[in-house]
Amino acid sequence: MQLRNLLIAAAVLLCLSGAVWWANKHPKSATPDADANASVKLADIPASDVVQIDVLRKGSPTVTVKRQGGKWAITSPQALAADQDAVASMLTSLSPVTADSIVNDKPGDVAQYGLSEPPLIAKVYLKNGKTRTLTFGSNLVVGSSTYARIDSDPKVYAVSTSTKTSLDKTAGELRDKRLLPFDSSKVTTVDVASNKGEIQFAKNTSGDWQIVKPQAYRADSLQVDELVRKLGDAKMDPAVTPADTQKAASAYADGTGVAVAKVTDNSGTHTLQIRKSGSDYYGRSDAITGIYKLPSDLGTQLDKPVDDYRNKKLFDFGFSDLSQLRVEQGGTTKTYTRSGTDWKLGGAKMDVGKVQSFIDKLRDLTATSFSNEPMPPTTITLGVTTSDGKRTETVALAKTAKGYAAQRANDPVVYALDGPTVDDLLRASGDIKAPGKS
Repeated sequence: MQLRNLLIAAAVLLCLSGAVWWANKHPKSATPDADANASVKLADIPASDVVQIDVLRKGSPTVTVKRQGGKWAITSPQALAADQDAVASMLTSLSPVTADSIVNDKPGDVAQYGLSEPPLIAKVYLKNGKTRTLTFGSNLVVGSSTYARIDSDPKVYAVSTSTKTSLDKTAGELRDKRLLPFDSSKVTTVDVASNKGEIQFAKNTSGDWQIVKPQAYRADSLQVDELVRKLGDAKMDPAVTPADTQKAASAYADGTGVAVAKVTDNSGTHTLQIRKSGSDYYGRSDAITGIYKLPSDLGTQLDKPVDDYRNKKLFDFGFSDLSQLRVEQGGTTKTYTRSGTDWKLGGAKMDVGKVQSFIDKLRDLTATSFSNEPMPPTTITLGVTTSDGKRTETVALAKTAKGYAAQRANDPVVYALDGPTVDDLLRASGDIKAPGKS
């Protein structure tokens, strides 16, 4: 029994001796010490202080992005427009830069951390003339961290790999990939020349879209906004293969023309030519060299007649608050005025719910089509004034054999409406009474 216990003790001692020997041969710095200064802040660089970033990737040319005229631009390895959001994402990773822990505060040979020939170095140039340098090594075997150093600090840190990934960008990833690089908030006109005709959209003084060509029409702003969004979303795919590039060029050369789209903003006019081959659409931009496949919904959006973009709603006040409603019918005029939260007719309070129901139907009043017939004699006139006084709208209605015709004040267009919709609107008008009255 004693011999057995002696043998067990000897075995334990042998294991402990082996562990000590292993620890002496392998530095503790090979893995981060969880107790050593967790969440150390290495740098906190505000985006507004950065004027340039150099990304040095092992075996690749240096990628440089510079702030020029208030915008970011790629200056190396070649001059390219930069994706402002992509650069902003890089800057976000710099404020702050934190480490999970200090791996080794006095390293000898940093090769074991992949820092003797680092795969990534990010140099950040500040407007005060200083430079901050982040050097990244290999990833830790366990966890989601990578070895890193900051400036001339000899310490080796364990930094989240997400920080490294945010800065490890190629020129292809950072370039502006939009085929039409316009500022959507500064767009003034959009021109589309297609097989369906030429259309020009422009914004009026109120910021609403209008159709200027082929003649002046009210535009459906949602439709035009959707067109602008799709044009802005048209992008090159940097991952395409040379074979894909050749295929796109051949398809474009053999394709049939669909449209030429021009978007004008404060920086100038940007042009995209679209052709169709089979069921696919391809585009060539004046901003980026090459031919690129386009989303099919953009192709179909551009190949629309002008009537598809015309506004069929009779009123434009939308969800603005109203201060006045006017209904002229059968020789009688009723003018409802708003006072605080109340609606009044000749000083008498009206049922607010009934008035709101009528307003909702006015807002939704939509034509089914545009009429080529002249406007018949008016039988009903509806008017609204917004609370800010900036918009007053008047719509005339007339009964027809097929329903109703309508015409806005100072607008030659005649709109066709179905009978039940207008009858429902007029019933809502007739239902407006003082509270408690039937």
